[in-house]
Amino acid sequence: MANLTSMSGPPTQDMQGRGGVGGGGLTGKRAYPQYPNQTPMSGPPLPGQMAGQPQPAGSQPGPTAGVPNDTYGQQRPQQIPNAQSYAQSPNQYENSLSGGMGKLNIQQGDTRPLNLLQNRHVLPSTPVEPPKPNLSPEYRKLVCNPDIFRTTLTSIPQTQQLLNKSKLPLGILIHPFKDLTHLPVIQSSVIVRCRSCRTYINPFVQFVDHRRWKCNLCYRINDLPDEFNFDPVTRTYGEPQRRPEIKSSTIEFIAPSEYMLRPPQPATYLFMFDVCFNAVESGYLSVACQVLLEELDKLPGDARTMIGFVTFDSTLHFYNLQEGLSRPSMMVVSDIDDIFLPCPNDLLVNLQESKELIQELLTQLPSMFSGNKETQSALGPALQSALKLMSPIGGRVTVFQSSLPSHGPGTLKSREDMSQRTNSKDIPNLGPATDFYKKMSLDCSAQQISVDLFLFANNYIDIASLSCVSKFSGGCVNYYPAFHTVRTPAEVERFENDFRRYLTRKIGFEAVMRIRCTKGLSIHTFHGNFFVRSTDLLSLPNINPDAGFAMQMSIEDSLNDSPLACFQAALLYTSSKGERRIRVHTLCLPVTNQLSEVYAGADTQGIVSLLSRMAVDRTLTATIVDARDALVNVCIDSLSAFKTTLSSGQAGVGLIGPNSLRLLPLYTLAMLKCTAFKLSSSVRLDERVFAMDMLKYHPMIYTMLMIHPTLYPVHELSDEGAISHDDQTIPQPPILSLSSEHLFKNGAYLMDRGDALYLYINREVSPNFIQSVFDVPDFQSIGEPMHELPELDNAVSDRLRNFIQYLEEKRPFHAPLHVIREDSRMRILFLRHLVEDRSESVMSYYEFLQHLQKEVGK
Repeated sequence: MANLTSMSGPPTQDMQGRGGVGGGGLTGKRAYPQYPNQTPMSGPPLPGQMAGQPQPAGSQPGPTAGVPNDTYGQQRPQQIPNAQSYAQSPNQYENSLSGGMGKLNIQQGDTRPLNLLQNRHVLPSTPVEPPKPNLSPEYRKLVCNPDIFRTTLTSIPQTQQLLNKSKLPLGILIHPFKDLTHLPVIQSSVIVRCRSCRTYINPFVQFVDHRRWKCNLCYRINDLPDEFNFDPVTRTYGEPQRRPEIKSSTIEFIAPSEYMLRPPQPATYLFMFDVCFNAVESGYLSVACQVLLEELDKLPGDARTMIGFVTFDSTLHFYNLQEGLSRPSMMVVSDIDDIFLPCPNDLLVNLQESKELIQELLTQLPSMFSGNKETQSALGPALQSALKLMSPIGGRVTVFQSSLPSHGPGTLKSREDMSQRTNSKDIPNLGPATDFYKKMSLDCSAQQISVDLFLFANNYIDIASLSCVSKFSGGCVNYYPAFHTVRTPAEVERFENDFRRYLTRKIGFEAVMRIRCTKGLSIHTFHGNFFVRSTDLLSLPNINPDAGFAMQMSIEDSLNDSPLACFQAALLYTSSKGERRIRVHTLCLPVTNQLSEVYAGADTQGIVSLLSRMAVDRTLTATIVDARDALVNVCIDSLSAFKTTLSSGQAGVGLIGPNSLRLLPLYTLAMLKCTAFKLSSSVRLDERVFAMDMLKYHPMIYTMLMIHPTLYPVHELSDEGAISHDDQTIPQPPILSLSSEHLFKNGAYLMDRGDALYLYINREVSPNFIQSVFDVPDFQSIGEPMHELPELDNAVSDRLRNFIQYLEEKRPFHAPLHVIREDSRMRILFLRHLVEDRSESVMSYYEFLQHLQKEVGK
């Protein structure tokens, strides 16, 4: 049986520095039919502690630049703007935890048995909404935004036995530093926390009286400071429920001095450019320097911001940019076996004081190395120098790399064997070739240094090894295969936009994160880019708003003490302005002893997002075939378990599942066909590893687009059902299933896969559509390649361009547009994502349902 029970005991560290699956992860069991010959269808000490008393816990990102924030309490005692005098009520303290349960707020059809073979078209025509938890109306209004914090089950099983019976995974998905348009910020000398478990006071605590409150995680009775009841506007004491901490499930504190073990560090940035022959020939250096020049003034920071530059080929080149020099001074270090820093005090400079020298250097760098013929790359020594340079302060290291490291420590060799791409048993070399980059990452993490990678490569660059330097240090990896300023303009556009966003997005330094949960629940396995410094403390030298995390949970003790289970994530960090901040998210969910309610509250997208991360770990600790089998087993086991809850009349014939899980087989098939897990000779090793890394790194919303892209018909867009956004009318076309049976010969379709948009034009599309959108007379006149639609003065063009712009603005990264004609050689980019069709080595959706029916019937 597929084992989704939780592992007891402390977390294990997997090869990526995160909790290993241990005894509670995906287990492969059954093989299922393969079609190997089928062709695709045509067409250091931490700066903040989060442990118990007296050290404070949690963490918080700073306010987003340009985003309105409500700041409370700029004086002591804490001020609540616009507060009115508190009205005393005889029922003012009757907000007991039991009051959080309300009438069942789940559609009756969510557990209605559904024959999936007879109801194959299960994908809704509108975006999938997460199930709403069964809470009282008062608590429902306070539920944390599911895009920030959610669980795979919105009704928490009361016991581990009940969870095991459901055969569903229990876990958390969190996007803790997400960009927010509204974020309450509190500045106060007192941050109220539980004296026992250190939980921050939140909307779901119980007030025993006006001086005491009961923790909703460990149930301890705590004293309430007088300041918490004080209203400085009316100069009176009153109800604590009026405080912003009790009115918002997401809150941010400006932390007092006891949350610091050292003064907050300045924002510090080090840029390291590969300047060997491959790098110069690709043209990336001129693009990167130009974007950096344009965005230099927008780097997050203050008057203390520090910056430095290093270039490298077979030697290292350092740059003295100290104020007072007439021009930048380059120093070359050729002894890469014993790295030393020339003029170590002059290599990191104040951005404002040395801005003219920095601008001159960035202007000159591309021409300085334009004739460089050196092909060797000393990335390892460059990273060693970065560690030496940044250790006294901490900060962010940004590395640009264009080829395999081939000189000095950290040298790598090509491990991609074309013949092994067709291996149906295993895909080798998915893990790192050396522990050099992992050790380097751990050393950086200990000094509050994060390493981010921008990789440009025409050939194999061993992302499996290189990415380790980012994974353990809280960094990110960006990959641009076949990047060339002339030959691949779409990749250039994507890099320009990604790098611009990267430079200007908010950033948190020297961060730690801890997730607490109700007594009886335990978190045991972690997914994301960080290092687990203790059993539940995540070290994040840098935190950015595009990073997501996931955790698996088990139920160690029966949850009999309360009808509610609560989870709280606290992120402590230093803002780019030098403030220690704490962002706290609190989630409250009902506890149930009924299996039907567990199924009714199943969040299919949350389940799939967690399973994809578990499958990546399974691939690294076992084989990719084991991971694929284990994914299928989750479907089989959960549907088998649900079948046992039905009467013989309800079970009937066919493949029966709860309506709430109707999308699980479809999403499972999509995972089997996604780049990370599909068995295909067309997938390059770096491409596969990068896809696996992104499944672990991305927040859930972007993970789902990677797994199951969204398809829209756009040949007949209209204003019916349109929405207004930024004074523009945005059409809302229906979402289509990813199957060729839904593609008409005279249609045009837009596919959103997260990091790219595909506009697919069929041959028989209306000439009027072609003329209105492309300003050409017929299908054959549509140019290739095309990555931008012309701005034409007609309603058809306006609607399509507005819709594409709307989709692009909904994500933090750039998604280039690819216009693909039906007869184009590039059509495979679109067709391979039609996951309901039979494809290379994997069955169609209907065949997959038939296979599940056979296995469930055993």
